[in-house]
Amino acid sequence: MHHRSLFRLCVVVAGFGLAASSLAAGAQQDTTRRGRKYKPPPPTARIEVTILRDFNGKPIENAAVVFHPMAGEKDKGNMELKTNEDGKTVIDVLTIGDTVRLQVIAAGFQTYGEDYKIDKAEMAIEIRLKRPGEQYSIYKSHAATPDAGKSAGGDKTANPDKDAAPAKDAAPAPSKDKPAGSADQPDGQPNQPQPK
Repeated sequence: MHHRSLFRLCVVVAGFGLAASSLAAGAQQDTTRRGRKYKPPPPTARIEVTILRDFNGKPIENAAVVFHPMAGEKDKGNMELKTNEDGKTVIDVLTIGDTVRLQVIAAGFQTYGEDYKIDKAEMAIEIRLKRPGEQYSIYKSHAATPDAGKSAGGDKTANPDKDAAPAKDAAPAPSKDKPAGSADQPDGQPNQPQPK
């Protein structure tokens, strides 16, 4: 009797095991009822950035290369890498089709910034950094510059009063025959010298 109950128990356990394994095999083959669908990550580009000195072409070591992925005009964050002894740094996590604002900061050089469209799987960008320029001073003569003597308006001259037509209500200009202090003004006030 003892053997018979042991045999029945083994048959019942084997039946449950067979049923459980068939259910597990069926669940593995049926992928339509899986909870969340797998979505592969978007393809990324490998971007190699080389930073060189502008005046001699030698690499700049330990320059900060900052990548700002852009969503329209909004910055989605940043990733900063440093250049190696060859002036190179590589990033491979930026999505193809995105725009990235690249900023380079190195001690003793002008800061560089430019937007790049990531349109290839592999890109190589070479940037030449310049030394800082001289500060602009209003106390120095700048005749050599193309903007010398121009105002911010563009085509306006440096003295707009010369070219302007007199207003209808304005008093007539004093003649050269009369002295500057005469009472020729409509309100009886003498002319005041104008600052130059």
